[in-house]
Amino acid sequence: MKNSTLFLLLSFAASAQAAPFAEGDPQAGRKLFDQYNCNSCHSPGRSSNISARISTRATTNSNERGDERLDRDLKPPVLQGQVVAAFSRQYLVELPGGELLPCLTRGKKSAVACGDFVELRRTSDNQAVIEKIAPRKTLLHRSVAFRQKFIAANVSQVIVVVAAEPSFDDGLLARCLVAAHDQQLEALIVLNKCDLGELAAAARAQLAPYRSIGYRVLELSAKTDAAPLLPFLQGHTSVLVGQSGMGKSTLVNALLPDARAATREISAALDSGKHTTTHARLHHLNADSHLIDCPGVQAFGLHHLALGDIEEGFVEFAAYRGLCRFRNCRHAHEPGCALREAAEEGKILARRLKLFQDISSRPE
Repeated sequence: MKNSTLFLLLSFAASAQAAPFAEGDPQAGRKLFDQYNCNSCHSPGRSSNISARISTRATTNSNERGDERLDRDLKPPVLQGQVVAAFSRQYLVELPGGELLPCLTRGKKSAVACGDFVELRRTSDNQAVIEKIAPRKTLLHRSVAFRQKFIAANVSQVIVVVAAEPSFDDGLLARCLVAAHDQQLEALIVLNKCDLGELAAAARAQLAPYRSIGYRVLELSAKTDAAPLLPFLQGHTSVLVGQSGMGKSTLVNALLPDARAATREISAALDSGKHTTTHARLHHLNADSHLIDCPGVQAFGLHHLALGDIEEGFVEFAAYRGLCRFRNCRHAHEPGCALREAAEEGKILARRLKLFQDISSRPE
C-alpha cells in the first residue's frame, strides 16, 4: 500500500513538472488532474473498449425496451366483465355489451366466484383468460379445515330455500344464516311446497323459532305461484342456497322461464333431492335486480369463522354476550354461563343453543 501511494505521488509530481500551472489560469489545476487521471487509470485502447461496451449495452437495452413495447402492443386489450356462471375452473363472463365469453384462469388454483367483476384478455375469438379480480363487496363461502368453496360474490341478500318435502336440516339452515350475518347480508327464509298439508305444517312449526327471533319467512309453492318472492328480490343481488330437492331450480324456472334450470323428481327413498344444478349461474331480473342459483349443498362448513363470529351469528344471544362468569366461556359446560342459564329459564330456545354448541365444536 505504501509503495502504491508513493508511486502515485511521484507520477503526479512528474506530471506537474511536465505541465506546470499556467499563471492566471483558474482551470489549470483541473486540467492537470484530468490529465493525471486519464494517464494513470486507463490502459491504451481501454477507453475505446468501454465506449464500445456502453454503446452495445445501450443498443441492447433499447432493443429490449422495444421488444417490451412490441409485446405490449401485440397483447389483446384488457376487457372488463362479470362472472355469470362458474363450474370448476371454467367461467362464463358477461361483457358490458352483453357478449358471453368462456374464460379460464391462470394456474392450478382458482379464486373466482360467480358474481365477481374481473379483468380478462382474449386468447381467441371465443375464449379468454381472467387476469384480475376486482375488490369484492361481499363473499359468501363455506370451508373445512384445508379447503374452501366460494358460493357467490358481490351479493346483498341470501335466500335460504327449505321445503315441506324432503325434510330440511335446521342445522344447515343455521349455518347459512351465520355465514350471511358474517358478511352483513340480508337474509330471507323461503318455505317452498307449502301446499303439502301436514308436511307443510310440520315444516312451519320447525321454522317458528326463526320467526320469533326476527327472521323473515316467506311461504309459497314454486310450482303454482312464485310471484310472492318478486318484491323481496327488487334492488338486490340475491343468491339461492339450500339442500338439494328444496325446489330452487323450480323457483328460478317460475321466475325466469328462459333460465332452463333443470329440475328432477325427488328420491323419496333417500329423502334427498338430486343435484339438479351443477354450476352457479347469475340471472338478470331487471337492471337493478339479479338472482344467483347455486348447486344444492349437504354441508356448510364455517371453519373460516372464529368462535366470536359464530356467536354473533346467533342474533338472539346478543343480550347475553359478555355476561358469563369466564371471559373465555364456550357456553358448553362452564359454570356461570349466561347463555345456558337463559336457555334453562326459557329466555332463549334450548334447540338454538344446541345448534350453536354443535357448530362451534365442529365448524366444518
